[in-house]
Amino acid sequence: MRYKERASLTNNVAAKKLFNLMDQKETNLCVAADLTDFNKLIELINKIGNEICVLKTHIDIIENLPDDFAKQLLELKEKYDFLIFEDRKFADIGNTVKMQYAKGIYHIVKWADITNCHSVPGPGIIEGLQEVGILKDRGLLLLAQMSSAENLAQGKYTKKTITMAKQYDNFVIGFIGMKRLIENEKFITMTPGVKLVEGTDNLKQQYNTPTNVINDGSDVIIVGRGIYEADEPEEEAKKYREEGFNAYKKREKMI
Repeated sequence: MRYKERASLTNNVAAKKLFNLMDQKETNLCVAADLTDFNKLIELINKIGNEICVLKTHIDIIENLPDDFAKQLLELKEKYDFLIFEDRKFADIGNTVKMQYAKGIYHIVKWADITNCHSVPGPGIIEGLQEVGILKDRGLLLLAQMSSAENLAQGKYTKKTITMAKQYDNFVIGFIGMKRLIENEKFITMTPGVKLVEGTDNLKQQYNTPTNVINDGSDVIIVGRGIYEADEPEEEAKKYREEGFNAYKKREKMI
């Protein structure tokens, strides 16, 4: 089923926006901008903004974060038409994550369309995030699988995570996973660890290609170092965008 058709399956505003954006902009590329310098982050966005559907941030690793960081990010989001995914990976009880999401120095819920969490604490973590996120039309991804070698997000953990997603499908929009985990196409699967060539790094990160990931049923490819460490990140982003979206079109028999 095509992205634009799947938009009608969900009532979540963020999920609808993402499905429609991917269809209209013709990209399923998310760039993981894991940079510690805010100026370099802004520079990167200006280079790759036209190629992406989602910008994934780790706001707490930035060492020179200005007071108006959210305003700057939202202006670029508007300029280049993408969603912002703060990769916070919440992992605490409901009351704590609710405060981490809405308060503190980052106020994530105010500017991030999407965030994510581990399901280890149980459904209370979703309920806590939902209390503040649903009011601002946000969406939540559950970490059902991870791309690092020997990780524990598998088996019963993954199955229970899928069950929890179904129970809270007005707020949970999908999964971080290595392949499609559920037939219901209202749920979005985003897959990390994507590079143009398969392999591993020295910290047990495992890489797969855009074509393989999309053929396994994923919807969004997450690319980090393959783009932001490139000499010409804009050119690399175009390559990933083209391969990822062409794989989607072939999967849906659009070409």
